[in-house]
Amino acid sequence: MSTLWYFAYGSNMQTATLRGRRGIEPSRAVAARIAGWRVVFDKPPLAPIGESFANLLADPRGEALGVLYELGATDLEHVELTEGVRIGNYDRLEVEARPLANPGEPVTAVTLASHRREASLMPSTRYMALLIEGAIEHGLPEEYVGWLRAVPARPESEAAARFRAFLDEAMRRRA
Repeated sequence: MSTLWYFAYGSNMQTATLRGRRGIEPSRAVAARIAGWRVVFDKPPLAPIGESFANLLADPRGEALGVLYELGATDLEHVELTEGVRIGNYDRLEVEARPLANPGEPVTAVTLASHRREASLMPSTRYMALLIEGAIEHGLPEEYVGWLRAVPARPESEAAARFRAFLDEAMRRRA
């Protein structure tokens, strides 16, 4: 089976989200960084629920932290399907990622970013808790975890909670 590296910087950093919500079991998970990008929270949802999600913004002096997952090709296809790549919710990007613990040669990884942006939205506290948990789980630097904790967030809306229940069911991989 061929494998690929997938760089997660949003809720997929949390292994429970990747395993539970998407039914994907990664071969490996490594804390990593990609240069030339930074994480922002301006990605609007597909449905109007009033919240934003993590996104990448090109920044020549920036770096985005996240988790590199080694996935099978069909697992990556499932991530892209459930993240809405086919309908323009995200675009697939190839990036060079360096593991934090052993930053030798970079690896080529796939990540997702969106050209859709809405600066007036902010993420929910529930969503940010997933990112913080994922960052801690994979040993991302304390400064980064502190930065995530400081991102302005709002309580999850009722519309978002209802929509999330629908999405959770739709995203589950069927045997």
